[in-house]
Amino acid sequence: MERFWSRIYQTVSATAASMNQIDTVLSVFNSNIDAVAKVSPQRFAQWLESFDIDSVEETGESTIVSVSDFLRGFLYCFERGIAQEWLIQDTATFEQIKKTVGYDRLQMGGQGGIIGNVMSAAGVKQVYVHAASLPSQQADLFLHNTNLLSADSDGTAKPAYSVVRDHDTPLIHWILEFDKGDSIELNGKTYTCPKSNRFIATYDPLNFKLAIDSSFVKAVDSCETPINYCLLSGFQMLTEPLADGSSAQERIDNSIAVVSSWKAKHPSMLIHFEFASTQDKKVRKMLLDSFAPFADSMGVNEQELIDLLEVIDEKELAQSCRSSSVESLIAGLIALYEECKTPRIQLHYFGQFVTIQKNGFIVTPEQNLRGMAFAATAAASKASTGSIDTVESLLAASTLSVNDTARELFYRAADFTAELFGSDSLKTSGVVSTDRFDLIVIPTLLVEKPVTLVGMGDTISSLSLTGAR
Repeated sequence: MERFWSRIYQTVSATAASMNQIDTVLSVFNSNIDAVAKVSPQRFAQWLESFDIDSVEETGESTIVSVSDFLRGFLYCFERGIAQEWLIQDTATFEQIKKTVGYDRLQMGGQGGIIGNVMSAAGVKQVYVHAASLPSQQADLFLHNTNLLSADSDGTAKPAYSVVRDHDTPLIHWILEFDKGDSIELNGKTYTCPKSNRFIATYDPLNFKLAIDSSFVKAVDSCETPINYCLLSGFQMLTEPLADGSSAQERIDNSIAVVSSWKAKHPSMLIHFEFASTQDKKVRKMLLDSFAPFADSMGVNEQELIDLLEVIDEKELAQSCRSSSVESLIAGLIALYEECKTPRIQLHYFGQFVTIQKNGFIVTPEQNLRGMAFAATAAASKASTGSIDTVESLLAASTLSVNDTARELFYRAADFTAELFGSDSLKTSGVVSTDRFDLIVIPTLLVEKPVTLVGMGDTISSLSLTGAR
């Protein structure tokens, strides 16, 4: 088996070299500016002192209307080692947080922006990336590559870094990263972090309502080359109702209408929907109902899988997935697939990626394995160096090998699927096929002390799919 995985990972260089055969990728709809900060226990204590808070209420909705909510959200993710995004709904609270929290660096944010940069770095011939706001701060975060395009005010496609609309308001999100093993004392309790991860606190009026730039739509409408992929994201900030009283469903339907018009002109275009931490349960249900039958592919992490299992009324299975056991997560993924019938769903979590897809899907299981290995290498490269901006940097982690932790997770998955389906083919080939679907599993490359985890899921999902073909 070790030689098998070695052979799979040896295909990564060839996969990277073939990315320039892809004509056009659309990365829509959310781009923003991430203000990233590593939060040590000492930094958290400084926040408490600045906010003049000595306790935090541990109950409430997953939204931020006070500084206490902000701290509560951070502690919730810190104690569980999970990633979530909570929305700052109150302007005064946003101003308080802005004065105190600070950041270590600014980087590209939003799934759309991150994926756009990744696709450009990978060498895709042409990448269109959407940005509802393009002041100079935002434009400068796009890779300065001529293959990465956005739209100027008259709908002309130009290199994204050169499109500057200085009248636009910068959209800044806080990405607050924390480390495994750190402990915080508060409320007479010790909170200990079990896994490095991050908490995202977002105040973003434009993306709150999924604003779609009409100039960008015009630019894509004028695209004369084949569009191979539309990578969709940015819906997690919708609420029901929106702040203006309108329905989130209207915004979802509008986005589907826009993408459908592109699909009509480019029938072979594959549509991938990247799910993200969506705190409004009504919107979560809308997204699943709307995109499950519309998209060809969907990407989730383990927390997002739990969120969706709750939506389809698999509450016991959702609860068992909270343990992050391999067996529960695979069972949860199968349940989600069979309920929503999206042709392909990829689950990414610590040490392992799992793809489930219908028999005969356009991307074969073997192609999926190669794409997933490419994505695992790129994700490890980003985790170890902090950024990927060239094909060479995508391959920075290619010298790593599958370690004991990832290997153990894989064998647990193989044992579980052998028991479930009466076949041990996963153990020997990374694939188990049933009369309903193919299940593909790969152990990933792990970085002990990651420089960053921001955008990891977006990198994984986008490169797994595009690299597979």
